[in-house]
Amino acid sequence: MHAITIPEPGGPEALVWAPVPDPVPGEGEVLVEVVAGAVNRADLLQRQGFYDPPPGASPYPGLECSGRIAAIGSGVSGWAVGDEVCALLSGGGYAEKVAVPAGQLLPVPAGVGLKTAAALPEVVCTVWSNVFMVSQLRPGETLLVHGGASGIGTMAIQLAKAVGARVAVTAGSPEKLQYCGELGADFLINYREQDFVEEIREVTAGAGADVILDIMGAKYLDRNVKALATNGRLAIIGMQGGTKAELDIATLLRKRGAVTATSLRGRPASEKAAIVAAVREHVWPLIDTGRVRPIVDREVPMRDAGAGHRVLEESSHIGKVLLVTGE
Repeated sequence: MHAITIPEPGGPEALVWAPVPDPVPGEGEVLVEVVAGAVNRADLLQRQGFYDPPPGASPYPGLECSGRIAAIGSGVSGWAVGDEVCALLSGGGYAEKVAVPAGQLLPVPAGVGLKTAAALPEVVCTVWSNVFMVSQLRPGETLLVHGGASGIGTMAIQLAKAVGARVAVTAGSPEKLQYCGELGADFLINYREQDFVEEIREVTAGAGADVILDIMGAKYLDRNVKALATNGRLAIIGMQGGTKAELDIATLLRKRGAVTATSLRGRPASEKAAIVAAVREHVWPLIDTGRVRPIVDREVPMRDAGAGHRVLEESSHIGKVLLVTGE
């Protein structure tokens, strides 16, 4: 088979489509013939040499894919060769085939094309685990999403609205904010022109956000804590704004706030399986009925994965960028 390899860390040109050995499914795994993968920020970090795969994971980038089951390892039940699936991965999605633990498989939802399904696993599992399983967003509460037009952001808007929450988003252009509003976001904040702390206070009558989903990390830490409501929960899932910052413990104490930071890739397979099972139970019915949908900006040939990485680096996209194998 062929896969995207990284002979040397670097820019998008460092991604090389090359022949590699076929993966073999082990016990509890299935082999998926990949139709599409998706580009995530973690892939950019891996390409640059800053985010190595977990021990035992595929060396190739790619944290989600869709395709058809080509072979089944021992100890797997409930799946058959030919089933159309999408999958949460620890790596290996930028390839023609990938071995996946069966607990990380999801059926392609009704009404979603096989290629488009590649846009779902990573964002849905990230949003559901952080916003709902950890931060426990409830109906009537306010969720603030940074990067509302991203793959994570567009999914967070839809899921929060589906459970009856109010949603505020930040984005850097009127076009992106307009799209967030069309998805259901209630409050639109242009971070280039507005102070999101003041805007959140204004739209919540001074209360603040009950849950904040943050991709920026250090750069936004102080302001995020200021924007939290009493008993608010800050979920940090990215570090686009750096990794080190000071935390005002006094402010956090006064608000009885909580700060959590999680990553999905390095979790044990059992934890990933639990998240995938929760997603299948709670989110898949919403997608099946069309209340929630994947947002895809564009498709790029997988052999030209560097072009997809350039799109994310430019932040010119809304939703997800897919890498397709040619089908």
